[in-house]
Amino acid sequence: MKQTRLLMGMPVTVEVVDPWATEKTLESVYDYLGYVDRKFSTYKPESEISQINRDELPLAEASDDMKAILTLAEQTRQETDGYFEIVHNGKCDPSGIVKGWAIQNAAERLRQAGFANYYVDAGGDIQVSGRNAQGEAWRVGIRHPFRPDQIVKVLSLQDCGIATSGTYVRGQHIYDPKNPDRPITDIVSLTVIGPNVYEADRFATPAFAMGAAGIQFIEELEGLEGYMIDRNGRATFTSGFERYVLHA
Repeated sequence: MKQTRLLMGMPVTVEVVDPWATEKTLESVYDYLGYVDRKFSTYKPESEISQINRDELPLAEASDDMKAILTLAEQTRQETDGYFEIVHNGKCDPSGIVKGWAIQNAAERLRQAGFANYYVDAGGDIQVSGRNAQGEAWRVGIRHPFRPDQIVKVLSLQDCGIATSGTYVRGQHIYDPKNPDRPITDIVSLTVIGPNVYEADRFATPAFAMGAAGIQFIEELEGLEGYMIDRNGRATFTSGFERYVLHA
């Protein structure tokens, strides 16, 4: 059972391999992600985060999910020495942490429903569980930043998450909070593998903001591995990354 829908401004693909999966199974995932989009999208004027940014909703009256996200964002800011920051020009944009959190929560709903073999992919940030339809580990490709139709590495993943930050698709949308006016040009792509997509995603963005130093930051984080491509097309990866690479 597999579907792709446009949601949160990106393609979202859900596949559940377990044979008892139904249309309703996938619907529950998309319903949840739709709820997250309606609450956290800075592009929707009626969203809760938009109301907060217009000072129409005091933080004290925010929903439990909003308070949880703001707490997690602050935790991540502290753990990254300030390289993760959701407040820009006085406005709050938590999308850098919401995406991985939402994918992880959606996948957790599948697990709690008794499913063991599935993946949830939102714009290239992915949570995988168990095995694919061929009974093998899930295969995930890292896209070539300069030749988008090519894959630079194929990874073999089980029960983990993967997220990529980069400028090769959306341009300079990631900024260094410590030097907001300086574009990040020394690297173009940084992929992080973690115990789940939430952990991978929340560290991929600040690591990218660090520039070339980001891969060393990932190296020092327990349970995370990374693969960075610089502007010259040269790759640098962490010491445990190679074990995920599928060799032909």
